[in-house]
Amino acid sequence: MQRRDIPSELSFAAIPAVAEPRELTSPPPSRRPRGAEPEVVSVAELDRRLKRILEGSTADVRVEGEISGLRVVGSGHAYFTLKDESEEAAIDCVMYRTAAPRARKLLADGARVVLTGRATVYVPRGRLQFCADDARLAGRGALLEALFRLKEKLAAEGLFAPERKRKLPVDPQIIGVVTSGDGAAIHDIVTVAFRRGGARLILARTPVQGAGAGQRIVRAIALLEEFPGIEVIIVGRGGGSADDLSAFNEEIVVRKVAAARVPIVSAVGHEIDVALTDLAADARAATPSQAAEMLVADAAARHAALEHLEARMRRAIAHRLRAARADLDRQRARLGSPAQILAEPQQRIDDAMARLRRRMERILVEDRVGVQRLDRRLAARHPRAVIAGARGALRPLSVRLAAAAHRHVALLREGFANDVARLEAMSPLRVLARGYAIATDASGRAVRDHREVAPGERIAVRVHHGALLARVVATAGPGEPLVEASAPAPAAPPTAAAAGPGDAAAAAPPRQGGGPRAPGAGRAPRRSRSQPGAPACEQLGLGFVADERAPTFGRAGASGQVSAGQGGAEAGPEERHHVEP
Repeated sequence: MQRRDIPSELSFAAIPAVAEPRELTSPPPSRRPRGAEPEVVSVAELDRRLKRILEGSTADVRVEGEISGLRVVGSGHAYFTLKDESEEAAIDCVMYRTAAPRARKLLADGARVVLTGRATVYVPRGRLQFCADDARLAGRGALLEALFRLKEKLAAEGLFAPERKRKLPVDPQIIGVVTSGDGAAIHDIVTVAFRRGGARLILARTPVQGAGAGQRIVRAIALLEEFPGIEVIIVGRGGGSADDLSAFNEEIVVRKVAAARVPIVSAVGHEIDVALTDLAADARAATPSQAAEMLVADAAARHAALEHLEARMRRAIAHRLRAARADLDRQRARLGSPAQILAEPQQRIDDAMARLRRRMERILVEDRVGVQRLDRRLAARHPRAVIAGARGALRPLSVRLAAAAHRHVALLREGFANDVARLEAMSPLRVLARGYAIATDASGRAVRDHREVAPGERIAVRVHHGALLARVVATAGPGEPLVEASAPAPAAPPTAAAAGPGDAAAAAPPRQGGGPRAPGAGRAPRRSRSQPGAPACEQLGLGFVADERAPTFGRAGASGQVSAGQGGAEAGPEERHHVEP
């Protein structure tokens, strides 16, 4: 019999080469004669035909893919979906409990397996499925591999570290819940919470599976964090396949759970289901019901505990009261009558009062005597008497002070007169008054040696009253004749102008020859200013050294006049050096 071709709409993406297919048990459909009516078949018949075609064409086919949504029912059958990672393709699979136990142990969500079996149609539902008879591992699936990589990455960052987990609040009053509003999880949480104590629950409705579920869960957690008074949040859902729980394995959800402002309890799926949020949360609950039991205290148990504590407290108080009464009776027996106890202290108080009264009277008498004695002393030291005595002692002292003051003033005046006389005697003006004079050159230095000036130079002569401006005609040393130099007469003979205080000096004649005198021509070397006692002053027999800054020439104006008395005897004391004789 020839092999029947498989219809194109039922072809598979890839069917590996297999052994020679089995012969079909159903007869091939007969060709419909031209113009004949089409055959009408029932749905069951159509499903059976398709089943026979598929089972005959795909016997002992090996299919490789990733297991997802594994579900093992109580009968022992395993139902799951086999996905193709390279394309958007999947097929429902079933492995009955009659398959080898070794093969059934290999089935796990995310596992990559190679299944051996056949494609068939489940007639009651008309659903295409693959019936697997055997299985062997082909590696870890892409989804499972990505999940493991994400888990290792977050663990390396410390998001699953036990030391960062916070303690859950004790008896919280406001609990947030992030789950679907229509699922069984919220129903279980509400039932348990109100049965145990009735805490306030705030539900943030959000899809917990499907596309975009992770972002919606993150927004719901952020919304509950802003709710005033929220103390803890439950994030979870009911059981489901690995695909159904994949939203709780997304990185954004895990990071949000780890960084939440309030403690998070993860209650995803059943006890066998473990999501990454269970590792990042502050606490993990196997089911949503257990999460409610962890947070809401049992009111009945608490009431029973309080009653037990109240009974213990009543018994302890009664025991303490009985012991206190017994102790009080013993103390009364030891003390005796209070009146008798107080009689002896009262007698001691009366004796002390009598002694105190006598002591106070004696002190008052002594104080009165002391006050009288102080009054007499105070009367003797009255301010009027003290002032009168002081005035009597002050009169002779005043007379003596006035006499001593007059004598001291007389002595001071006498000493002052002597000092003035000595100063007048030592004054250079007194020497000038006896007819002496002081000659200074153009720079204001006193002329002490004939070699310091040359014929033709102008000098200033300081006399007792005023100053003279003169020109040197000739110079001579000690013992030398004073002869006038044979120089041509100047155009205008030099004149010496006598100027009294306040008068203008005569104009200086021009230098002989009209030209400037050669530096140092006919001039003797000057003595150093540091040599005390110039010869000129020594010959005068004065007791002082004249200041080298002798009267200087004034600036000649248009008329050639200079100020008389410039640098004269009226110069201040800073221009003289006085030396004791």
